[in-house]
Amino acid sequence: MAKLTNPQKELIFDYCAGITSEEQTAEAKKLISSNPEAAEIHSKITSAFSPLDALEPDICPDELVEGTVWRLSNAARSSQLRLQQLLKDEQVRTVSAKTWYWKDLAKRVANAAVFMIVGGILISTYNVGMNVARQKSIDNSCKWQLGRMGSGINNYKADHNGQMPVAAMTPGASWWKIGDRGAENNSNTRHMWRLVKEGYVEPGDFVCPGRKQGLRVEKVYLSIPYIEDLNDFPDRRYVTYSLRIMCKKTLQEKMAGQHPLIADLNPLFEILPHNYNSPLNLKLTKALLEANSINHGRRGQNILFCDGSARFVRKRVIGIIKDDIFTLRDTQVYKGDELPSCEADAFLAP
Repeated sequence: MAKLTNPQKELIFDYCAGITSEEQTAEAKKLISSNPEAAEIHSKITSAFSPLDALEPDICPDELVEGTVWRLSNAARSSQLRLQQLLKDEQVRTVSAKTWYWKDLAKRVANAAVFMIVGGILISTYNVGMNVARQKSIDNSCKWQLGRMGSGINNYKADHNGQMPVAAMTPGASWWKIGDRGAENNSNTRHMWRLVKEGYVEPGDFVCPGRKQGLRVEKVYLSIPYIEDLNDFPDRRYVTYSLRIMCKKTLQEKMAGQHPLIADLNPLFEILPHNYNSPLNLKLTKALLEANSINHGRRGQNILFCDGSARFVRKRVIGIIKDDIFTLRDTQVYKGDELPSCEADAFLAP
């Protein structure tokens, strides 16, 4: 058995930290499965990281960012006003000036101009840096929420003989009509509502922190007996993720591994009829096929997989077979009652 090189050890560490690309992830998994030393390192690092699962990163407060930028802007604005006043004073001065004076004035003006330029660059760079940091914080917070959903699903399965939470679907019924509608309700969110109803997942975790239009349900408003009377989320504002629609074969099997289970909101179904009596008739376009989730500004989407892992991906087409998680194969028009034909065709909606 060949001894691991330092780059290979670094690859395993990066894989455990969740910062590898798809190609690096595949390479790391192959290395771990084929090399006992790599498997041992992976096991030790995973054990060391496990206490971090109980932690949740805080999102940088908006007021801190805005306050800092405001102070930097004021500093640059103040220097600009001083420069303008200096030029104004010199324009009205009537006394003659020596050559050395004009040289000194030129230096002072040049220094003030440099300060203004540097200040503007710093503010611009700072704004970009803070925006990137804020986006990264939201991405991570969303990923942690999906991780908590994964833990809730695993706990549910442990209490129900390994079975996923399911809700019976009427053939031909619409899965996009979220909300408690009694016997007519066939939404694709009812099975996840069981996790909330039975206390496996907090209801607020179903709203992505990057989705401003989402509405978090506080637990105080879901107190007994009100929560017991609901069979679904109150409406779509309370769940801004897309959930996998299962085919009959998938429901009968125990899904595991890298099958996508929950993801950020499907870009195809961002806008749906408010009146549930209205029909859904959505035709695919090039823009819809190329768009990422709106939850994270079209930069990508977080995905929770059946093995409990969650990661942020830049593309919606994943896996070796290049499956688009937001569409069904060979389907160009959506009525809202379609089902995938096989397990390999993942479809996360609405």
